[in-house]
Amino acid sequence: MYSKKMFKAAIAASMLVLAGCSGGSANVDEEDVIDAQETFGCNAINIYNAGEYISEEAVPDFKAMYNATVKYDTFESNEMLYTKLMGGNSYDVLVPSDYMIEQLMEEGYLQEIDMDAITNLPNLDPQVVEMWKAFDPEQKYAIPYFWGSVGLVYNKNNVDPEKIESLGWDILKDPEYKGRIFFYDSQRDAFMIAFKALGYSMNTDDPDEITEAYEWLKEMNDTMDPAYVTDEVIDAMINSEKDIAIMYSGDAAYVLSENEEMGWVEPHQGTNLWIDAMVIPANATCTGLANEFINYIISEDVQYANSEFVGYTSVDTSVVEELYGPDGAFYENPAYMPRKGYDKDEVFHYNPELKKQLSNLWTTVKVNN
Repeated sequence: MYSKKMFKAAIAASMLVLAGCSGGSANVDEEDVIDAQETFGCNAINIYNAGEYISEEAVPDFKAMYNATVKYDTFESNEMLYTKLMGGNSYDVLVPSDYMIEQLMEEGYLQEIDMDAITNLPNLDPQVVEMWKAFDPEQKYAIPYFWGSVGLVYNKNNVDPEKIESLGWDILKDPEYKGRIFFYDSQRDAFMIAFKALGYSMNTDDPDEITEAYEWLKEMNDTMDPAYVTDEVIDAMINSEKDIAIMYSGDAAYVLSENEEMGWVEPHQGTNLWIDAMVIPANATCTGLANEFINYIISEDVQYANSEFVGYTSVDTSVVEELYGPDGAFYENPAYMPRKGYDKDEVFHYNPELKKQLSNLWTTVKVNN
């Protein structure tokens, strides 16, 4: 699911430089500094997060606040994160997605978070708390970071808003838009779309439903001439290169803010509500400081800066109220705020056999593309 990346690799590179530099920060008063070595017995943590997924100030400010060293690395997918962890790499904080957290919990790769250290939990949006419970039922292993949905960005000049609202995901098979669709190249998202279009749960493992979804996608591929993309879809839709694109909500919010011709819809058949969260691996070397970093990230000021910079929905209700809305809010467009309380929307769950099966089928879907 990762590709929730709004900005270019150059920005990511500059962030890594900032994260690795030494010295204080203009945003931190000297009297507020806590010496991590004295407090926790260690002063260095390794963070592993998705690229372009944090404000430029967050890591330098944290370093200054705790007189700490932070090594900040980025990954392109949950699967890359998993491979690194399985390879013996040691991190203090990871930021995976919901289903990957389920897998890491099941396989014993996480330790419990010190909830006494997480004083900013009351800030969390109740919807986010419910989604958190879906993959971490006892709420012991993860703290929410960002959340969002998957939907359709469309050119309002070329696509009737009433039509796309009515058809939802089925517009991806409408011959009128042949050759004018960007389809996100992800087996998980692709099968979610097909399952939802057919009226099924995106977590189904029913063989007949899987076959129907495969046939839905195969027909779409063979008749609609879709262009399969990943992150390049962001610039492409800003430049109006095609009329419809499957996108993550935060990327869509950025596109809509850059191109007023674009609209956004979360299809009526339902979609994936996802949540990314911070976890502490079992082999972390500085857990006290890791817990402090997690609590810092969900503080109101940092949530505001991160959400404003990245474009994804804050897990803090007050931040959303400040950033989102009509008439001059930073994010005025609907893509910033995923819908709430819609019973056809779901969170992904970890199912290794289903994941493998869908991956193989997705390769077959695209064989003639």
